[in-house]
Amino acid sequence: MQPVPLTPVWQDLAALSLYAFYAFFLGLVLWLHREGKREGYPLISDREGRELRAPIEGFPATPDPKAYILPHGHGTVSAPGPRAERDMTGILVAYDPFPGASQVLLTDPMQAGVGAASYSLRADTPDLTWDEGDPKIVPLRAAPGWTIAEGDPEIRGRPVFGLDKKVAGTVVDLWVDKSDVLLRYVEVEVVGSGKRVLIPIGVVRWSGEGPVICDSATSAQIAAAPTTAHPERVTLREEDRVSGYFGGGELYALPGDSESFV
Repeated sequence: MQPVPLTPVWQDLAALSLYAFYAFFLGLVLWLHREGKREGYPLISDREGRELRAPIEGFPATPDPKAYILPHGHGTVSAPGPRAERDMTGILVAYDPFPGASQVLLTDPMQAGVGAASYSLRADTPDLTWDEGDPKIVPLRAAPGWTIAEGDPEIRGRPVFGLDKKVAGTVVDLWVDKSDVLLRYVEVEVVGSGKRVLIPIGVVRWSGEGPVICDSATSAQIAAAPTTAHPERVTLREEDRVSGYFGGGELYALPGDSESFV
């Protein structure tokens, strides 16, 4: 009877280290997957009435709420936590009563904020600069030391035309992003009403000394655009609403834009 040689200790340690790594890596993947469910979970059914026998969470389940400290002493936010959701009653209705069914639009898509004009209910507070904690997107009149660069065109005072080639208003100011150092919005005073709206700089154009033209809305749609609650601040929610409105105009402003080319 031959003696069985003993396994060297270092081989046992190597095997144990490998198994420990497998266990750690599996735990890490599950933990990261679980942490990734702090927003958007549990899922909500899109069926009429949203009747669910149980919340859709999957495995692993949604983590317990955790408080995150906001910068500049603005309190805390809990995740997962209560989610602000838009009430789509009277705006969309399901074509068929089953999950994933197409939604039928019941009103003007630009005003409703659906489809290409969609927006979310972000925090109704301004985005802030990292250094001073001040609102970072403000009009030039409220940004001391900020001016239009020498040699760049001055469009304040120019008329604004919509897609229908009608005058919608006059440019009264430009809004600057103090963190990214670029212009973000054109502030327009609507003809005949004194109402002021913001148009994203990316959907307007001008040439030489000519007028400013909005490429994604008619004059009437510019006049009906959403506004800001404060004359010299824009909140994250208002930014999303304005961007969705004029971005959606690329598809919804004119009747033929949302139809097939052929």
